[in-house]
Amino acid sequence: MSPSSTAATADDSEIEQGGGVRARIPLSLKLAYSAFMAVLVPVYLTHYGPTNFLYFCDIALILTLLGIWAESALLVSVCAVGLLAPQTLWVVDFAAEAAGVPLTGMTAYMFNRETSPFLRGLSLFHGWLPFLLVFLVWRLGYERRAWTVWSALAVVVLFVCFLLMPPPRPDPGLTPVNINYVWGMSDHAAQTMVPAWAWFTALVIGLPLLVWWPTHRLLIRLLPGLPAPSSITSPAASPAGSAPR
Repeated sequence: MSPSSTAATADDSEIEQGGGVRARIPLSLKLAYSAFMAVLVPVYLTHYGPTNFLYFCDIALILTLLGIWAESALLVSVCAVGLLAPQTLWVVDFAAEAAGVPLTGMTAYMFNRETSPFLRGLSLFHGWLPFLLVFLVWRLGYERRAWTVWSALAVVVLFVCFLLMPPPRPDPGLTPVNINYVWGMSDHAAQTMVPAWAWFTALVIGLPLLVWWPTHRLLIRLLPGLPAPSSITSPAASPAGSAPR
């Protein structure tokens, strides 16, 4: 199949790059996701403020938007390796909260009646985003640099959240506090099991090694991958095979 023969199919086509075939993202999905983001971003900015976009999940929302339009395997892989495990925990915790058996408290805000149903409804993206990311990686291929890129980005964000953002407080309201759980699992009080520095150090070291690395290996095993950039040595190789997409 040649690139010119696929140009006529806008929604669900395949294009040839670097000797392999890469599936495109349906235009309908791009438009639907963009419409959702066109609602979520201004609403979150109005109600929560810009610091809300320091949450890993919100960073992934924006990177996913860029990734589906650029059809970048690297961007969607970065989001997948960072989000699949914690968002799966979110789904489990949400189900437990709904059943009246709280686990971690990370989804307690979804049952806070003082928050509007509309805002809580937007937060349901935590439930469907991991499935979307699996689909996107399946279509575009898994980029093995994703773990390194996400880990580096996430560690920088963790330091920003710990050093510059508000810690937990008894009545935070809609103000983002304890972003990415750098002070513990509760937004109302810091954890007291270990010193604050020990908790934070455990996040900085444990998340990349114990959460994101196993996810990285699982994605390599279960989903189609791309050639490593260093393996593209032929002068005739497509530029798209040796650069982030």
